[in-house]
Amino acid sequence: MAQEYIAKPLKESCLRMEGLSQQLIDEHYNILYKGYVNKLNEIRGKLEAADPSKGNQTYSDIRELKVEESFALNAIKLHELYFENLGGAGGQATGQALQLIEQSFGSYASWEADLKGSAMAARGWVVVAYDRDDGKLHNYIADSHNSYGVWNAVPVLILDTYEHAYGLDYGVKRAPYIEAFMKNLDWEVVNKRIAELPR
Repeated sequence: MAQEYIAKPLKESCLRMEGLSQQLIDEHYNILYKGYVNKLNEIRGKLEAADPSKGNQTYSDIRELKVEESFALNAIKLHELYFENLGGAGGQATGQALQLIEQSFGSYASWEADLKGSAMAARGWVVVAYDRDDGKLHNYIADSHNSYGVWNAVPVLILDTYEHAYGLDYGVKRAPYIEAFMKNLDWEVVNKRIAELPR
């Protein structure tokens, strides 16, 4: 029997952020994120009944279920990381995060400019990840939950750029949402992730 995935609780500080309304976060978490959790559990239940001997790369039940499993599971993981790195005091990075940013981008200002440009260009996500091969941070974009993932890179900061992440508060204006996101970043969480990196 497939193990049920349980939704992670939302930090209380995420419901008291400047520039990101409680209604926006509540709907994002309770409708969208929890919806992905429900779908993942449904998909995994169907995978148990799928016949692996009938796998086919053009079309088969197991192919479709495996593709959608990656979509739902990555949606869950990205949202969990996103909500976890929100609800902080924002401002410039501190500690190991600042050191790694400066080592990777030359300066905090260069990293921030690249992050904001990436956020305007991405259709779905910006994933700030530590590449274990070159030992640096990179701002990667993803147009959907299961696209453009970079292997052997560990996410340390996540920015959701889908319109559902800001539409209720900002309509189609993404730039002010990005500024609000930066004001509410939890650098303590980012530093904790960096401290736990496998190197």
